[in-house]
Amino acid sequence: MAKPIDILTIMVNTRKNLSAYAGTPPSDDQADRRIPDGPLYTREEVLAILATGEAAINLWTQKCMRDVQKYDMEPADVVDLVKIALNGGKFKGSQWCTNKPGGAWAACDSYQLFFRQWIETASKHMGVEYYVKFAIGRSGNMMLIISCHPPEER
Repeated sequence: MAKPIDILTIMVNTRKNLSAYAGTPPSDDQADRRIPDGPLYTREEVLAILATGEAAINLWTQKCMRDVQKYDMEPADVVDLVKIALNGGKFKGSQWCTNKPGGAWAACDSYQLFFRQWIETASKHMGVEYYVKFAIGRSGNMMLIISCHPPEER
């Protein structure tokens, strides 16, 4: 009687890492996308990129683009939110994110921030909460904005 042949399956992760972080993106079947020991990007390097202006940001996911439009934000507002996050926000963690199923990966830092904003419908300044998630692009001169939204959008 013939012996069964052992089959070796090799899984290769061919999805690209578009972020400046040098780690290896998770495989498609890996549920845990957290990256320990963050933040991955220093305050100084992120602020240096943002100082170059709005052209340095790229709304990287469709959801981020929709949220920026939904909340009537301009690119300058997104830049300001990231600055607020770095200057006084709460670091929430780092994780691998993708821009679409089967798409490229970026290693991201996520922050929760609070600030006062004029709310037209209330005719007064009120405290607001936002979450932002971003990565520095591989070239080192572009910010990939993964998400930018109030808490109800979590």
